[in-house]
Amino acid sequence: MGAVRLTVVPDEMEADVICGKLRANGIECGHRKTDMAGAWTVGFASGGPTEIFADESRLDEARKIVLPNE
Repeated sequence: MGAVRLTVVPDEMEADVICGKLRANGIECGHRKTDMAGAWTVGFASGGPTEIFADESRLDEARKIVLPNE
């Protein structure tokens, strides 16, 4: 299966933390800047909205880990 967008977070640092949680639970993930990142970034490489992607086959499990109240 492919990767699908799980959520969007304010910056790359938060994306790294969330991907760490997912990987600790055996869920493959990745992240990238959104197309809005350039508008938010002012001389800081990790600033700006960042999309987090997770394995589609484990998306429900990933949501429970990352978004427990939704």
